Amino acid sequence: AREDFVASMYFAVQADVFPGNRLAYDNAARPSFERQHGREPRNRHEIRRLMSGQPLFQWWSSLRRTTQEIKQATGEELVHRQTHSINESVAKLNRAGRGSLRLNEEVDLPRYVSEVDFHGQPGGYYAERCDKDATPAAIYDPGVFVLTKGFMGPYCEAAGTSAINFLLKRGAAFAPQRILDIGCSVGHSTLPYANTYPDARIDAIDLSAPMLRYGHARATSMGHDIHFSQQNGETTNFAPGSFDLTVSHILLHETSRSALRNIFAECYRLLAPGGLMLHIEQRQHDGMEPFEQFYYDWDTLNNHEPFWGTLHDTDLSAIATDVGFPADGVVQQMAPNVVAADLLQDQINHGQDFKRTAGWLAFCAEK
Repeated sequence: AREDFVASMYFAVQADVFPGNRLAYDNAARPSFERQHGREPRNRHEIRRLMSGQPLFQWWSSLRRTTQEIKQATGEELVHRQTHSINESVAKLNRAGRGSLRLNEEVDLPRYVSEVDFHGQPGGYYAERCDKDATPAAIYDPGVFVLTKGFMGPYCEAAGTSAINFLLKRGAAFAPQRILDIGCSVGHSTLPYANTYPDARIDAIDLSAPMLRYGHARATSMGHDIHFSQQNGETTNFAPGSFDLTVSHILLHETSRSALRNIFAECYRLLAPGGLMLHIEQRQHDGMEPFEQFYYDWDTLNNHEPFWGTLHDTDLSAIATDVGFPADGVVQQMAPNVVAADLLQDQINHGQDFKRTAGWLAFCAEK
């Protein structure tokens, strides 16, 4: 009931409160700026400074942040009183023998993840409160479903399924036999590849031991043989040319600019000739008017997403070609969301926070 309340509050804040920000901007903030400077605001940064003094924006921003904090607090309480039973169930499934799970205590957490409690989850995705802990993942897993009211699909698989749909439309003849999911978290987007390419070997890596424990147990419980290992996507221990397809799903905005470049370079090293690198993300700032960029950038400063705005300004194609991918093999386009698309479109039509597009940015490069 509390999680239902959180979801309803979030959507009410977005649908009923947020539109007032546009009215405040058009009718008060922008005219005031134009009288003072003789021009319109040039970019989202000027608009942010301008809107930060608007009472309605302060109200909306506070409500949105509070909703996120309530969601995390609810998840923490629900999971932590079940800590022993959750960890026991996860450990039992991890011993079941399906796929594999390799953890590495020597892996150093980069500062860009160790210093950030992503989405305001206390301790982020990495804190372990007890031996062989999986509870950070148990908090994260249902939280995704709740805060999106299910538009990510019943198993939060929308990004992975939409990526596969993009690949199939690109060319049905492409049937990868070796697939790597970078930054897999609990495997929401990993498992659709097992369903689509049942003969392929699928490796999934992440920096978080709790996520990997839970992800391996989750895959096992759903009948899949996935090979999970604790590794940094910037420098893996796989041999050159080990994969036909390297993928990530909503990962790039969690990494620094230098890490993003390293991940692209590592993908190039890991791919066999003719292999594909595919990253699924939120859309870039290109094509957005400044006010929309300002709104889209709220997460950067208010939702523990410090690299969000940087990513959406980044020329991904330039980085890909710089690390070795040929320019004529780079594709950047919007890919439709093919899971619960009707639900997502209905939410968009009613003014919800999904950036007016029922889809994902697909960034693909062929070696």
